[in-house]
Amino acid sequence: MFGNTLEEIMSVQRERFPHRKLPWIQTTLSEEVLRLQGASTEGIFRVPADVDEVNSLKCKLDQWELGAVSDAHVPASLIKLWYRELYEPLIPDHLYEECVRHCTDPDICVSIVHRLPELNKLVLCYLIRFLQIFSQPEVVTSTKMDAGNLSMVMAPNCLRCTATDPRVIFENTRKEMAFLRTLIQNLDTGFMEGVV
Repeated sequence: MFGNTLEEIMSVQRERFPHRKLPWIQTTLSEEVLRLQGASTEGIFRVPADVDEVNSLKCKLDQWELGAVSDAHVPASLIKLWYRELYEPLIPDHLYEECVRHCTDPDICVSIVHRLPELNKLVLCYLIRFLQIFSQPEVVTSTKMDAGNLSMVMAPNCLRCTATDPRVIFENTRKEMAFLRTLIQNLDTGFMEGVV
């Protein structure tokens, strides 16, 4: 489940879930975060979970099982890890420069999303829709994780800078966060309603 391409993940799960359009692990972990009251958990996605619990759940998920979890930080940490360990980032390398160049322009950011390969687009839009739940003011009051904070912890899991110059990497980090924040605040994800 971890460290593969999206296509490989979908191919492996096709036998178990032939009608799913999204990776089982993505939707399962997202739903688990919500079930465990992640939308009212301070520091969700920022506070690290217990490493042993994360590893235990990771092993269970590799067997297509969801282990017993009682802390929302565990599936939250694991879903970040899953995105980060994708063999290819959600935003392909050939679109990276355009993302950071136009990171605060909502129209261009949204147009980039619509030019993604279909599977990447669905997975990214599911993630953005999920993060939009957490960016609602009534949720932020509890979690202390507004769109800026959410983009800070999630951008490195969606975009990968290919530069080797530390100055470029540092400068692009802020732009990666701005790109994701722009999507959280502006991407219409209504079409994802009911997509699994």
